[in-house]
Amino acid sequence: MPAEPQQKSIFFAGAQNDNLTCVDNFTFKERAGGMSLSCHPISFLTHPNMIFTFPLVEACLVRRYKRFLADVTFADGSSATASCPNTGSMMGVAEPGSRVWLTHAPSPTRKYDYAWELTETSAGVLVGINTSRPNALVAEAIEAGVVGELSGYISVRREFKYGVEGSRIDLLLEGNGAPCYVEVKNVTAAVTAGVALFPDAVSDRGSKHLRELMAMVAQGNRAVLVFCVQRGDVKAVRPADEIDPVYGRTLREAIAAGVEVLAYRADVGLSSIALVTSVPVVCS
Repeated sequence: MPAEPQQKSIFFAGAQNDNLTCVDNFTFKERAGGMSLSCHPISFLTHPNMIFTFPLVEACLVRRYKRFLADVTFADGSSATASCPNTGSMMGVAEPGSRVWLTHAPSPTRKYDYAWELTETSAGVLVGINTSRPNALVAEAIEAGVVGELSGYISVRREFKYGVEGSRIDLLLEGNGAPCYVEVKNVTAAVTAGVALFPDAVSDRGSKHLRELMAMVAQGNRAVLVFCVQRGDVKAVRPADEIDPVYGRTLREAIAAGVEVLAYRADVGLSSIALVTSVPVVCS
């Protein structure tokens, strides 16, 4: 197994270190008077890899259907239905016959023992399709200093309620001047000449999030959109104007209003995923 990431101690003004209990790599809870108040210190991971808890199981994709389900077959001829943690169109990464990799974690509380994690494209590129991963990938990359544009903050809150349209921000960074609202979007859509697209389907929710970010900038805060690219063959990201022209227009309005837009590409492997380098966002 890979060595556990090393961490440096973090101390918060107004909070005694004895009252902080480690919950995971970057989550602590302060306990006082029987209540549990969550805070999230930036912890400077030296190895910003999301390591799969369970070994991945190879299979062949038969079909993806009802958005949340996928039928697969295994090398021994057996078959199974896996959950599909991606509600988008999965353009270019859900072709029948593709090699896919699944986590296998049977549990009485889960309807499906398998969950789809990776797809191999016809060009042999591994793509992370699980949309529950990007927030943690970006948080780990920030903590490790990979995302230099977001360095210097002391704490991060996740899924923080904000805005006038009933939104939750993926990451709220604090402790370095004005609060920084960070919205994360997963990018997997088919690549042409090294350029990936977002979104891969009409996304009213994505446009709403851009409006919320613009409102935060208008209030004097910092707002950042991060495209988390879970495939290694991407050299740039652009808005998919041909799929969702409203999103494309709103993204350009957001940039003009002061919303910062970043894209970071991941190294995707069978044991771990990690964001490693920035790529440009092209809106011309």
